[in-house]
Amino acid sequence: MDFNSLFKLRGELDRQTRIILEILGVILVLGAWWGIATYVSDYNVTQIDDYELSQKDITIKDYVYYDNDSLLIAELDNILLMDEASLNDLGLKKVKVSILPSPLDVVKSVPEMFRKDELISNIFISIKLNMMGYFFAIVISLIVGFAIGLVPLLRGLFNRIFDAGRFIPLAAVTGIFILWLGIDTEMKVTFLAFGILVYLIPVVIQRIDEVENVYLSTIFTLGATPWQTIKNVYFPYVMSKLIDDIRVLTAISWTYITIAEMLNKSGGIGQLIWEAKRQSRIDKAFAVLVIIVIIGILQDKIFMYLDKVLFQHKNLNTVKN
Repeated sequence: MDFNSLFKLRGELDRQTRIILEILGVILVLGAWWGIATYVSDYNVTQIDDYELSQKDITIKDYVYYDNDSLLIAELDNILLMDEASLNDLGLKKVKVSILPSPLDVVKSVPEMFRKDELISNIFISIKLNMMGYFFAIVISLIVGFAIGLVPLLRGLFNRIFDAGRFIPLAAVTGIFILWLGIDTEMKVTFLAFGILVYLIPVVIQRIDEVENVYLSTIFTLGATPWQTIKNVYFPYVMSKLIDDIRVLTAISWTYITIAEMLNKSGGIGQLIWEAKRQSRIDKAFAVLVIIVIIGILQDKIFMYLDKVLFQHKNLNTVKN
């Protein structure tokens, strides 16, 4: 390993060095996470097992959290109004819960999520929602983007409007979608598709503008019609570039999925995060985040594979090998 190359501006790493550094980076991040989780401050949680709570028995100032097996009362700033003796009389016990769970705690929470939270089915609900939203977003973006990008009249009328749409705060418009479509799957798919296409339409228009004149001059010289030009030049070029943009937006779309799924209890990863928060189970929340990252990495690999298969002209060296 050449240590000087590690600090060379825009220097390239050989495969072995890159793998070693990637493993070392993961170890450093896990080590920092473990250290912070060990020394971070805790807060008190009062737990009631197999006990039916009524307002006459106990008074609390904040929130009451329920799960399948127990009732949890989380008091972040010592706001529980009962003294220790009263808690003992009611069969209550105080436990310490870390604000930041350790990596081991996160791993241990996964089997429990398989048993109690139907983890697999909720993952597939979110993936299905993601795919449906992406399908409609890509279809609409291609139709609208090509129309605006290729027809001067439509570009003059709507290009600035769609370009400004990128600045819409999507989390703030969830209420509008709920009023229009309710809180069922139709609303979630529409919201997700909208969150993707407001970014994708301007990108399609940009990719159309990037088509090199040499290709257009060549096909015009061959006497191609406008439709043949779109089919044989614009569409292949735009799609070969757009797949990289879709890869980036796939990662962003998981934010919109979790927002949509927190709106009602119809399943999905977003609901798991909400339930973990409601139960003060920070370890479960972190586990769901790690699962989302893993799914995102797998999706990214799938897009890279499709890119190599569908657009081989971009990867000539890979094809030859």
